[in-house]
Amino acid sequence: MHAVTPTLRDALHDEDEEGCEFAAHLAAADDSLLRIAGRPDAPHQRLVVTAVVPESFVEHSESDEAPSALRLISAVPWDRVVCVHVDEPEAMGDVAAALRGDEGAAGRLSEADLLWYDVSEVDDLPR
Repeated sequence: MHAVTPTLRDALHDEDEEGCEFAAHLAAADDSLLRIAGRPDAPHQRLVVTAVVPESFVEHSESDEAPSALRLISAVPWDRVVCVHVDEPEAMGDVAAALRGDEGAAGRLSEADLLWYDVSEVDDLPR
């Protein structure tokens, strides 16, 4: 899980709140790719779910992870989800190639924006 943490704010001291949120979003997209790698049956699309949760739902990470990394310690109810971001279907080839170690594909993914969907549109996610 990723969020705007004090550590992220310190690392990006010149960024405003929106810039810090975007940095946490990018880190979540990168982690999504790693999670896909661990599940061969998963669709080859990065997915980021944005939820608003209280501090009691998370623990701050003290490892070498990204400065936005948190550990989720409570289940997140669906009514806390705000929106979902997902790769467009055309990116699936780059996701598959990046999982095979293709650095060019990984670079293209890092430049690709994820599509935004309101929580009410989850059933309409492209596949």
